[in-house]
Amino acid sequence: MNPIALITGSNSGIGLETALYLARRGFTVWATMRNLQKADELRKIVESERLPIEIAQLDVDDDTSVKHAVAQILQKSGRIDVLINNAGYGLRGAAEEVSLDEWRRQFETNFFGVIRVTQAVLPQMRAQRSGAIVNISSVLGRMAIPFSGPYTSSKFALEGLSETLRYELAPFNIKVILIEPGFIATKFQENAQLAQAAQREDSPYAIFKQASGRRVQRNIYRAAPAETVAATIYRAITHPSPKLRYPVGREARLVLPLRRFLPAGLFERLLMKQLGL
Repeated sequence: MNPIALITGSNSGIGLETALYLARRGFTVWATMRNLQKADELRKIVESERLPIEIAQLDVDDDTSVKHAVAQILQKSGRIDVLINNAGYGLRGAAEEVSLDEWRRQFETNFFGVIRVTQAVLPQMRAQRSGAIVNISSVLGRMAIPFSGPYTSSKFALEGLSETLRYELAPFNIKVILIEPGFIATKFQENAQLAQAAQREDSPYAIFKQASGRRVQRNIYRAAPAETVAATIYRAITHPSPKLRYPVGREARLVLPLRRFLPAGLFERLLMKQLGL
């Protein structure tokens, strides 16, 4: 029997590539997304290759949507062996300029959405006493950069949640894994949102945001393909004893060790210089 994987945010990028990667390697995949009208690219590939992928609607921000989707999967497939919490987006802006409603929306998707789906899946995983939960974090879940406070904070929170879950679920033989990508060639930057107040030309942070944004854009051309993340996820979930954290991409492999071992003041100065601040 093929293992069953549920992936959120599967209409593009890491979610789509992971759905394809797993399906091509013997998984039955439930590729879910908020808006099924965005599933055309995935549907074409599924039909062309006859892949074992089911496409379903699931909005991680909505209790009813999550419960309905998980119930549908369990009714049809009987179990869920792997949950990949991938749905999320980035919100940019200086912390002062991001409204509380914008902060809440960022956390609703990136953090509470993970809790919502995980809580819906866990009773069945505990009953079968096996499973893997993969949370897509970021290199920004381990270090901060300016003007990404909402996104960075949501990923820091996700890192803490994942560590907690890893301890709590170990007695049930459920593995918890964090994937920490750096720059990945997806539409993430293109789809990132800018806080409303941060769009004002008279923002006191405007000149610093522009300088920082230009440096970030220069690094995007070196982004790793999304398939690299998918391959890392596959390697982790098929390993008998997976690690907690899997950095992916050049930035994650280079910057995270520097963040860990350099004196804090030196690392901050290097980062500010790199960002042109």
